[in-house]
Amino acid sequence: MRVAVVTNFKAGAANRITPDSIRAALQAAGAQCELCESHGPDLLDATRRAIAHRPDAIVAAGGDGTISSVVSLLIETDIPLGIIPAGTLNHFAKDLRLPLDLDGAVRVITAQQIHAVDVGAVNGRIFINNSSIGIYPQIVQKRDEIRQRLGRNKWIAMLMAFLNVFKRYPTINVRIDSDHLAFKRDTPFVFIGNNRYEFSLNMMGKRPTLDRHVLSVYFTNRTGRFGLFRLALRAVLGHLNQDKDFQSLDVEEFWIDANRPQLRVALDGEVLRLVPPLHYQTRPSALKVLLPPSEPSPAP
Repeated sequence: MRVAVVTNFKAGAANRITPDSIRAALQAAGAQCELCESHGPDLLDATRRAIAHRPDAIVAAGGDGTISSVVSLLIETDIPLGIIPAGTLNHFAKDLRLPLDLDGAVRVITAQQIHAVDVGAVNGRIFINNSSIGIYPQIVQKRDEIRQRLGRNKWIAMLMAFLNVFKRYPTINVRIDSDHLAFKRDTPFVFIGNNRYEFSLNMMGKRPTLDRHVLSVYFTNRTGRFGLFRLALRAVLGHLNQDKDFQSLDVEEFWIDANRPQLRVALDGEVLRLVPPLHYQTRPSALKVLLPPSEPSPAP
């Protein structure tokens, strides 16, 4: 088996997994390994170099942002994706029930069991986990400004950013259209998941499956500044309840329009500015991914 590994060790677990340890683990499992290393800005170039090798699989070693960037180019090919979770949160790997240790990830890759899962897209931009507009992109952007200006820890900067944005309580007036319905809403956020997320008292936003061919759209039932604060507190404490805290709908395709020239849009944690209307759609079974042999598909 020939694999090309795209590494990005700005990701959170660089102290545990290194390019050398990845090469050694793959070679010990009998795979030929070509490393295409990146340090952030050249991640797409590293992915293009990996694709040019035409390997049996391309392995993304990093966090959700790294995987999302690799996938944005990989879905235009027939090459399957292998994943070595080396980020801080690794949501995509966890929802695919992948091992989070290096040896376990390598066993899955070299078993070569290929399955197809969905991705989402907005105005042609790919996301593997979720997208959002409203308060969250503002918090992320403010967090990055604080880290750049003050050099704060990521989580401290996130808290400072939340408090800064929260005191202004920004809302966004949007119109949402799909084949089946159209409505307007003034809301602090709209959250769009690649497949359905489940929120409960003991589960914080996980997806039971990534092959239902839908996008799930969520709005908060909480209104006003105090309602938003309660929602954030329930999220931190792991006490979110899907029926109580959110309204949601499952669609294959829809549009979001707003009376603004641009919207901040978060895609897998990265914030972009896009021109509305935003066209969201699912891309069913667009991504071939290497999953554990014991899983015929992500567990329904």
